[in-house]
Amino acid sequence: MLSLEEISDRLEIQQLLIDYSTAIDQKRFDDLDRVFTADAYIDYRVTGGIDGRYPEVKVWLTEVLPNFPAYYHMLGNVDVRISYDPAGDTASSRAVCFNPMVMGGEGQIYFVGIWYVDEFVRTAEGWRMSRRVEEKCFDKLV
Repeated sequence: MLSLEEISDRLEIQQLLIDYSTAIDQKRFDDLDRVFTADAYIDYRVTGGIDGRYPEVKVWLTEVLPNFPAYYHMLGNVDVRISYDPAGDTASSRAVCFNPMVMGGEGQIYFVGIWYVDEFVRTAEGWRMSRRVEEKCFDKLV
């Protein structure tokens, strides 16, 4: 049986995933500061992006994503694993994401199916994502 602490932690981590998607979808990139640790590693290379530490990836997102007139993230199958340790609590998750993106003025849609493979740490401000790596499931330009 899950403890109240673990239920709460799972909900907080799932909310971080939603907060990430909302910040990206609404182009509110400063909201990502409450999702990631300052030194988080992010890897978007499987979808044609970059990898690096959060500050440089955030700048890249602000430059690239406005080129897409519309897109959204739909998350599911969120599998969260939490490790309680006196040295510091950590967690990991794997979640599927369906992300259709309208391409420029062409009207084409780029369908992206990926897995977000994430790691989290508990900070003084709550849970934060310390690592995000995309694993490709499929992509298709229609």
